[in-house]
Amino acid sequence: MRYQDCAEPAQAPDETDGEARLADANINPRTGLATDYLNHFNEAVMLLEMLGDCPDCIGDFLAWQPLSYREHFAASRFKGRDLAIAAYETSDPALRQSLDALAGTMTAVLLAARGAMRAEMPPQGAAGVASRAVACLKPLIAQAGAIINGETEGAASPQAAVDGLMRKRGS
Repeated sequence: MRYQDCAEPAQAPDETDGEARLADANINPRTGLATDYLNHFNEAVMLLEMLGDCPDCIGDFLAWQPLSYREHFAASRFKGRDLAIAAYETSDPALRQSLDALAGTMTAVLLAARGAMRAEMPPQGAAGVASRAVACLKPLIAQAGAIINGETEGAASPQAAVDGLMRKRGS
């Protein structure tokens, strides 16, 4: 039996249609947010992780530019980019604020790493900066994913996540 063949509770047609449109576009129907935005940060992390084995990737990382949620989708080839922007605009303001705060923190980490690196930097130095940046970014990306997927029950605030990272680095 396929999922589509199962009986579902009756819902207002426009609500069901709207949720289906969001789900079809890989936008979480509960939050109105899309994980595709995290690809922007995951690409930078991937480049940072490659620097140890492929020092020539530094130029690609140095070319990385910050993008807001709206800017990312406006510039993307994402099939539901207009819907993603519209859903973001109507999503819960607290979720948007949390996601935007995390995106701002991730952007700050990436810009700090980029500022510490130079194309002529010795590979070991660039790899060290990259490693520290990745260690900061991965938990933030996971937290952003939790917000997008509506899994924030009991999750720490973006600032609490950053404070926790800073405490760990200090020990």
